Amino acid sequence: MKTIILAAGTGQRLGNCSEDRPKCLLEFNGKSLLQRHIEILHHYGMDDVVIVTGYKSAMIKSELSDIGANRVELCFNPDFTLGSILSLLTGLNALAPDQDFILMDADVLYDHNIIDKLINSDKENIFLLDRNFEIGEEPVKLCVHNDQLIEFRKQPDKNLVFDFQGESVGFFRFTSYAGKLLGLKASEYINRGEDEVPYEEIIRDVLLAEPEKYSFEDITGLPWLEIDFPEDVIKAKNEILPNLADLPELTDLSE
Repeated sequence: MKTIILAAGTGQRLGNCSEDRPKCLLEFNGKSLLQRHIEILHHYGMDDVVIVTGYKSAMIKSELSDIGANRVELCFNPDFTLGSILSLLTGLNALAPDQDFILMDADVLYDHNIIDKLINSDKENIFLLDRNFEIGEEPVKLCVHNDQLIEFRKQPDKNLVFDFQGESVGFFRFTSYAGKLLGLKASEYINRGEDEVPYEEIIRDVLLAEPEKYSFEDITGLPWLEIDFPEDVIKAKNEILPNLADLPELTDLSE
């Protein structure tokens, strides 16, 4: 199983907090988000990793070298200033035929037990949701009715009937079949000139076409935070980082 990490964005909403670096190079307690991703994945035996880069790609390459993660593959998205749909397709193109995969946003600080729930779920095509979130315009919501996902969007229709909703973590596990559908759908959008849409819209289309083939794991109670704004950096340091479970002793990332 391959892991695709989307790390091409410019992180403009962070302002000076990014220090002119990709968001995945933000450091918390001396470790970048990127290093934390690689260490957690390595702990769970997930060493087949591709990172989709764009903005300041050379800095990401340098970070991987510094931490000894020499086996990680980089795929460059030259159109990284457009929609994340292009980064999604770039990552999907790195998959081998019939290869299942994990898809992850790079700008998340999280407890490693979240990945445990994702990779060890006995379900297929997994979304992760957190019921404990502040409802607003920014979170991408997952709506559930009769234990089935029925919506995946920042702004669900106000008349939508559902049992509960949660915020998407931005981590997914998909089968190769779902990957093929995502690739086809992304290509359709791009061929229509709709290359500025977020990748979540592609996933939404595929989900709603066959909702019975997709499921979710509830990670409510486990600490995590997507880092988009300066206030997120402060919250990550003060509220998320102190509550992260320690990983067991790590082996060499190059092994």
